[in-house]
Amino acid sequence: MKTRVQAHVAYKLLYHVVWIPKYRYKLIKGGVAKYCEKVFKGVLAKRYEDVTIEEVNIQDDHVHLLLVVPPKYAISTVIGDIKRLSSKQMRQKFEYLRTGRSAMWSIGYYISSVGLNESTIRNYIKYQQEQDSGQLQAVWDNEATGKAKQS
Repeated sequence: MKTRVQAHVAYKLLYHVVWIPKYRYKLIKGGVAKYCEKVFKGVLAKRYEDVTIEEVNIQDDHVHLLLVVPPKYAISTVIGDIKRLSSKQMRQKFEYLRTGRSAMWSIGYYISSVGLNESTIRNYIKYQQEQDSGQLQAVWDNEATGKAKQS
């Protein structure tokens, strides 16, 4: 990531954020994940036009985001708004998310600032599904040698 410039500030702030649905229920399946990604981007476009999603990986029971957040925003506020507003939109769209649940997302989240290991974090988020199924090492080995990823 290159250094970004705004009025009176230059920054290079990249955050790896992970959160889960309440009780780690497997709520985000199939087309719901694609819609969820669109919702995240829409929420950010409306409320925080200068916050960008660099990488996203949405799985059945957790979400990984790589975000660029300018220093004028508190990261906790940005994450809180993404979770709150995405939950509202997801519940309006999918009835199964409304029934019998008091909340869609768990209260907490994991966050880490990304420094010199940016490429490692990007690959981790991009290939998280393969890692969960034990295939990640083969993917990274292929990238290191220049071979194409095998499906």
